[in-house]
Amino acid sequence: MSNPKLTIGLFGFGVVGEGIYKVLQDTKSLNATVKKICIKHIDKVRNAPAELFTTEADELLADEEINVIVELIDDAEAAYHIVTKALKQKKSVVSANKKLLANHLEELVALRDEHGVSLLYEAAVCGSVPIIRNLEEYYDNDLLSSVSGIINGSTNYILTKMKEEQLSYELALQQAQELGFAESDPTLDVEGIDAVNKLTIILKHAYGINEIPEDILYNGITHINERDIQFANEKGYQIKLVAQSVQVDQGKVAAFVLPTFVAKDSQLYNVRNEFNGVLIGSKLADEQFLYGKGAGRYPTSSAVLSDIAALRYEYRYEYKKSELGIANVLTNEIFLKVYVSFESWDTIDKEEFAEIEQVFKSNTRNYIVGIINLDVLHNAEWFYDKSISVIAIGEEVLYNPELVWDQSASVLEKL
Repeated sequence: MSNPKLTIGLFGFGVVGEGIYKVLQDTKSLNATVKKICIKHIDKVRNAPAELFTTEADELLADEEINVIVELIDDAEAAYHIVTKALKQKKSVVSANKKLLANHLEELVALRDEHGVSLLYEAAVCGSVPIIRNLEEYYDNDLLSSVSGIINGSTNYILTKMKEEQLSYELALQQAQELGFAESDPTLDVEGIDAVNKLTIILKHAYGINEIPEDILYNGITHINERDIQFANEKGYQIKLVAQSVQVDQGKVAAFVLPTFVAKDSQLYNVRNEFNGVLIGSKLADEQFLYGKGAGRYPTSSAVLSDIAALRYEYRYEYKKSELGIANVLTNEIFLKVYVSFESWDTIDKEEFAEIEQVFKSNTRNYIVGIINLDVLHNAEWFYDKSISVIAIGEEVLYNPELVWDQSASVLEKL
């Protein structure tokens, strides 16, 4: 087995970058050292020799001795320039930037192939949960039926505290920020953007689908209110932000990110705080469950170190679904069972529902439980109204291949 000397140029020296630096110092078996670290502010005191640091990216990217770039910065645009230049300079790249990867993965993979290097990013998806490597190695065939789960630890922490300790959304978010699970600007997490970015990457490995996040329906947790939590308690549900991808027909995959009422019989029900949980469905192996910490310093560091270690034997993602010519595409030709809560009936078009199962009216907050087509939901103006909660019920989707709804059939029996 090959064990080449890895000489690393590190971009970013926050909690993860510093952790990587320290572990590499203490783990000689990795045969990896950090030669140079690029940061924004040179005058800040850091726990490493001053001569390691620079503000000039080209000091790393043009250094012929550096053969690995580890990119751990928040700025996706700056990361794009760093990673593309590194690949063109024939340097392997380890990245944790899910926004960069979700929007440019196809281009980056093409550069990787052109220059014969590796591009690894396990840390970009589920922290310490090795979902990408599992999809690449274990589920590299056409028997995968679904990949769904809680893939954002920050929102899961917030929802856990709102449910178990009756904290307000604002206080739960503040706690998540203080513990390092959420950024000072939490928009990417709480609006569902981080989760849909990760789902986009999963789609590539699970189904060979090249997509961009803007084409996938998603929503976050900012609209969830006390009435929604009360409904969850009455029905014995947990509210989780769940990313779902389901093979609904040959060559067709449905994908979306929505707050979801999760029942007690689901593995996701007991995924608490900053933990992630991913369910992988297979036509032969039924369902597998991967569980681990998805937010924080150490889970991310663990995944980055795993990728660095894999470079010792020149590991590369093979994107086997794409290479085998398995042609899957996204489809919205499915129906979802959803709970929708709102203040005014004027804001909801009831005619857009295929069937309404339950209606609740009050002087303050109303709700509907019904069945709606995913494409209709995606195009409904009220779906994007922040005063309205849209929460999926359960982790299953109802598929109608001809998009002809048989009103004589019982929706509840189908669900």
